[in-house]
Amino acid sequence: MKKFQPILLGSDINAYGMARAFHEEYGITSIALAHYQLSPTKFSHIIDVNIIPGFDDPAVFRERMLRLGKGMSAEHPDTTLLVIPCGDVYANLMSRFGDELREYFVFNTLDPALNHQLSYKNSFYETCERHHLPYPRTKVVTEEGVARREYADLPFAYPVAMKPADSAAWLDIDFPGRKKAFIIDTPEELDTLINRAYQAGYHAPMVIQDFIPGDDSRMRVLNAYVDQHHRVRMMFLGHPLLEDPTPEAVGNYAAIIPDYNEGLFDTIRTFLEHIKYEGVANFDMKYDERDGSYKLFEINLRQGRSSFFVTLNGYNLARYFVEDLVEDNDFDGTTVYGTGSKLWMEIPRSIFRDYVRDGEDKRRGMAMIESGDWGTTLEYRKDMNLLRRLMIHHMFSIYKRRYAQYFQQKADLK
Repeated sequence: MKKFQPILLGSDINAYGMARAFHEEYGITSIALAHYQLSPTKFSHIIDVNIIPGFDDPAVFRERMLRLGKGMSAEHPDTTLLVIPCGDVYANLMSRFGDELREYFVFNTLDPALNHQLSYKNSFYETCERHHLPYPRTKVVTEEGVARREYADLPFAYPVAMKPADSAAWLDIDFPGRKKAFIIDTPEELDTLINRAYQAGYHAPMVIQDFIPGDDSRMRVLNAYVDQHHRVRMMFLGHPLLEDPTPEAVGNYAAIIPDYNEGLFDTIRTFLEHIKYEGVANFDMKYDERDGSYKLFEINLRQGRSSFFVTLNGYNLARYFVEDLVEDNDFDGTTVYGTGSKLWMEIPRSIFRDYVRDGEDKRRGMAMIESGDWGTTLEYRKDMNLLRRLMIHHMFSIYKRRYAQYFQQKADLK
């Protein structure tokens, strides 16, 4: 096998999950670069985090990546430098500077036009329309349209969902009541929140959608690995049973069991290969009982923060990156449609027991817990020193307070 060094962009749970995947598969320590330190990668022996102030700024990012590539290539000319972005900002920056960075690194990215088309929700839904992929009924309003109150005339009834078309830009603003996404019951509430967002400095379009009924258990998350030659090598479907109820983290999955849907796999595989995608694609979708379809919410142009559930179930994501980008192994064209038997959680088991809705899905999850067929991203036996144990205990304590404070409030919106 060729020598390689994983370089992860980010310091969140996604970065830790990828570092763990590389350590489990190859026994290797990853390097991480980020503009600030987040808790999941603290006190770890499997990931070396380097904090670079302003690393999310395009000029700083370009300069530091080129400097790193030039230096590491000179010191280790026989080592392939494998870069994996673990956040939207870094995925966008890799797309923007991809041509320059390929002199030193190997990585998956999209050309800027396709990156823009898929990363903005409004243009993603236009893409879905062209490819006959189901998505919620949608009205997109620009900043100018908000000034004209175009959001007051919706082609669907309340409640409605509201979310920013540009997720990266949304991170830069704040206002009273800000969330990742909203479920809105009345025109007055919509009027208040959409105007607050633009007054706070958001300028990209806003997406308003027909709210698909049902709780977190109607969600699905699909991860696909598409190689540098635009061939889908692996797909894995997850069935979320619980999400984080905290306003700023709503939509982040907290518990996922494996699922399987060959028709869905076929549809998404055809789409990804047709648009010449490459890298990990992470789709969020929700089952709509009104017409029996899975409606797409978004595609993340990277592995999602919960994507360690794929590795946990036997499809190590690090291996797909290495076999494709480092080894460029032969591929016979047969896409692996993954199956699994392990429950992934980002929460203590007590939260799963107390907050997942009773039913067959919960019984299945509890049986996995009782049989030991479960895992978390952060609790890696080979990296569990005292400081990490204390940190994880603290994080789990915070989760318990969050669910106690916010869960019923979120459930009332269903």
